[in-house]
This record gives sequence, structure tokens and C-alpha cells, in this order.
Amino acid sequence: MAQKQGLFKPVPLWQSGYDRREVDQYFQHARAIYEGISSDRFGADDVQAVSFELVRGGYDTHEVDAALDRLAAAFVARHRADYIGKYGTDAWMSALADRAKTLYPRLSRPAGHRFARAEKGAPGYNVNEVDTLCDKLIGYFDQREQLTAAQLRGTTFTNASGNGGYAEGPVDAFLARAVEVLLGVE
Repeated sequence: MAQKQGLFKPVPLWQSGYDRREVDQYFQHARAIYEGISSDRFGADDVQAVSFELVRGGYDTHEVDAALDRLAAAFVARHRADYIGKYGTDAWMSALADRAKTLYPRLSRPAGHRFARAEKGAPGYNVNEVDTLCDKLIGYFDQREQLTAAQLRGTTFTNASGNGGYAEGPVDAFLARAVEVLLGVE
């Protein structure tokens, strides 16, 4: 079993995990920003957009992803507190509702047509699985069904290539925005 070295537990050398150096540098930089040591602009959207190279013996991806979820939540909580302190709770909820409304045009499209299809030979996400997640978002917004940002961010889709799947980029961008909205409510 791998021993903990650095910020996170590494996987065995024969398995792939996130590049330790990249992860350590990223979290050190994020901490400096959060603590006010660095004046770089940084927020939950930056956390959601980060990706690390997969290497043998890297950090456990699940452990790092869970830490990224907590980091994004911390930045959203700070932004929410600052915004509410400056403009009030009603203004925060109004701004959040406006952000959520940007999701509706895509959610209101019929299943199978919510996103562009992947180009021939390009990787994509299984259409039915993405549509099922979109239906869960509709349930969250319209019927107040349970769904958390962590559940949304932790969703994985089966690969589907070409016209058999949705293009990954638009789906990822949409889900990042949805996660941001859910974090703003949590």
C-alpha cells in the first residue's frame, strides 16, 4: 500500500495518478491566494477548470478531486460572504438566480439535442447519460429534488465517439457552470 508523501496519498508506481509536482504547486498557489498572500485573481471557476497530467505513481485522483471540490466550495463561500456583506442576501440570491437561468436554454432542449455532437473520430460523452444528468438538474431546479455540487462534479460518462456522443467541451463547460450555481446555494 502506498504511503502518504506530500499533500496527498500517491498511488502505487504501476498505477496512474495526478502529477505530484503540478498538484503541489497548484495547491500552494491556491492557498497563497486564499490567505491573501498573493493578489492573483482566482475563484471556483479556476478550480473547476484545472487539470493535471496523469503519471505513474502520481497522487490518488479521487483524493485530489475531493480536495478540489472543497477548495471550490471555499472560494464560493468566501465570494458569497463578500457579496452578501456588500449588497445583501437578496442581491446574492437574485444574482444566483440569473446565473441559473443561463442553464435553462440547454435544459429545455429535447433529449438527444441538448449539446453539439462530437465530430467524427473525436471523443464524446454518452448522450443518454448526459441527458439523464440534465434531467436531474431540471428536477433540482423545478421540483427541488436533491442534488449536490459534489454529486454533479463527480459524475462520469461513458465514452462515445463521433455522432454517437455529445462533444466533451460544451458539456464540461455547462456542468462547471451548474456546479458553480449549486455551490452558491449550498
